[in-house]
This record gives sequence, structure tokens and C-alpha cells, in this order.
Amino acid sequence: MAVVAEVSPDGAKLTISIKGRFDFGRHQEFRESYEGLAKKPSSIVVDLKEATYLDSSALGMLLLLRDHAGGDHSDVRVINSNSDVRKILAISNFDKLFDIG
Repeated sequence: MAVVAEVSPDGAKLTISIKGRFDFGRHQEFRESYEGLAKKPSSIVVDLKEATYLDSSALGMLLLLRDHAGGDHSDVRVINSNSDVRKILAISNFDKLFDIG
């Protein structure tokens, strides 16, 4: 599985890990990782440590996740992105929408 979702024991934090290519082929899997939860987490972390590629559809998926989590009032962080991915996120001004680490 290329998208792995893990909810903290108290249900407050959702971690979504992406393995391999983060592109349109992961769309359904990515949406299912957060839409089907019984309780909406107060914080969401997208871990890109094992992501090897990110395209414009992945940027769109991150925006959909942010909207689902509450938009401007959401706590969505993108962590462990490699330098290439971080550059794409910066060029797209995602560093203004997400806490990127």
C-alpha cells in the first residue's frame, strides 16, 4: 500500500505516510485515508519521507485535505520532504498554507 494512515490512540492526530509516487494514481487511496474516519482529528501530518515524486495532482490532493480539515483554521503539516519536493512546495507557495518541515 502506498498510502498508510495511522490515527493516534486518542484520535486527535492523523498521520498519513506516502510511499513512492504521490500522483493521481494515489488519489482514491489518499482521500480514503482521512474521509472515512469516525472522529475528525484536530491535527494531520502528511509524512513524505518515503515519497519519491510529487506532481500537480498531489498538490491538489493536499489542498483538498486542508479544506476537509477546516481550511485556514486547520492544523495540517507536511514533514520529511526531500529537497526536490520542498522546492516544488515552495514554488507553489504551499509554505504559506502548510507548516512544512
